[in-house]
Amino acid sequence: MRRQREATLGKRVAIIGAGVSGLASIRSCLEEGLEPTCFEKSDDIGGLWKFLTLVCSVRKHSNFSTTGQWVITSEEDGKQESAIFDAVMVCSGHHVYPNLPKESFPGLKLFKGKYFHSRDYKEPGTFKGKRVLVIGLGNSGCDIATEISRTAEKVIISSRSGSWVMSRVWDDGYPWDMLFITRFETFLKNTLPTAISDWWYMKQMNSRFKHENYGLMPLNGTLRKEPVFNDELPACILCGTVSIKPNVKEFTETSAIFEDGTMFKAIDCVIFATGYSYAYPFLDESIIKSRKNEVTLFKGIFPPLLEKSTMAVIGLVQSLGAAIPTTDLQARWAVQVIKGTCTLPSVEDMMRDIDEKMGKKLKWFGKSETIQTDYITYMDELANFIGAKPNILWLFLTDPKLALEVFFGPCCPYQFRLVGPGKWPGARDAILTQWDRTLKPMTTRVVGGPRKPSLFFHCLKLLAIPVLFIAILLVLI
Repeated sequence: MRRQREATLGKRVAIIGAGVSGLASIRSCLEEGLEPTCFEKSDDIGGLWKFLTLVCSVRKHSNFSTTGQWVITSEEDGKQESAIFDAVMVCSGHHVYPNLPKESFPGLKLFKGKYFHSRDYKEPGTFKGKRVLVIGLGNSGCDIATEISRTAEKVIISSRSGSWVMSRVWDDGYPWDMLFITRFETFLKNTLPTAISDWWYMKQMNSRFKHENYGLMPLNGTLRKEPVFNDELPACILCGTVSIKPNVKEFTETSAIFEDGTMFKAIDCVIFATGYSYAYPFLDESIIKSRKNEVTLFKGIFPPLLEKSTMAVIGLVQSLGAAIPTTDLQARWAVQVIKGTCTLPSVEDMMRDIDEKMGKKLKWFGKSETIQTDYITYMDELANFIGAKPNILWLFLTDPKLALEVFFGPCCPYQFRLVGPGKWPGARDAILTQWDRTLKPMTTRVVGGPRKPSLFFHCLKLLAIPVLFIAILLVLI
């Protein structure tokens, strides 16, 4: 099925994928007068794009060095056709190809029970009375394990390196991200000495329960790897319906032997919650991986070695913050570059930035090639390119009420609509009233006025521990 806009809006942009990243890219293109055509191989999103259309190849046009154009070959109803586009936004995401590492588990071929990737999990009823092993302590693995533990005979999670497990409900019952992801917290994390920052981070992660007592403690607790969000797992471990074990050493026909020598016998099913890999089979791999088979993208978006900056990869990042605002800001910047109203740095500067970021990722996340990034720092970098980053100092001078909420309150997407392209007149009011909208759905039984968090006292509490720690160190010295 295919629908075309009648009016020509400007440069033609091919958008590959109609998920969150693709939808953000479509909107950004339309806002800036470009003509988007979105290719989506499934039929669960409708609109001004092509349905059930598989992109077979994306290659440079013969005159790419002067025009920056691309040739897209797609297949629809068994028929292939090619079209020329002025730019391409790759929005197929990174949760595409299930990662099932069979070769990492000796004896799996001998195992007589069922095993499959978590992507194929549907509902818990089929596991009633079963003995189930879940491999992987990520969000999917923990969600599946806690759900099937209500009916299964026994559930064990096998984890290679452990993980921090966070509750969605944070201090005083407020949503965790609205208290945890703030500019003030990011400022402290990036300015405090590493030893204090690491100690403080681990204390925050352990504030709900001691991970050591539950077998969940990460091997390197100071790394800022993405935590697991699960409110049920600690209770399930406490009640004995879920157990945690180390990595599987090998499988037998009916059992799994763990690295600590213990065994889980008579297993009915193994669920591999081992994540996903990403690939772009329609694209020359050297464009994305331009050096040592590493993903080499400026700010996780632009291939730095292209003669023309007419390709952007949207959504190939992962952070503790929300995905939708991240892809939205990526798309807004990418569209400005495609239009020519925003230019990229030189190739040398972009490659230098990529190297610096890899070093920081190795420090914070333990891997230099990870797509993980620090949410607020990354968002500010993107916003700075298009003039959408809020000037905190200027806000304190001109609008102190708003400045306090922006700096100490939740880093909400409205902050990046205060100024710059895509500026929204209602952004200020939306920021100042965000707690009203957050609390309203919960106050269905009125027992008094909703109590918003006190930013002042919350910040004092955050500062108290590191200040006390520094004071003790100074006394000892």
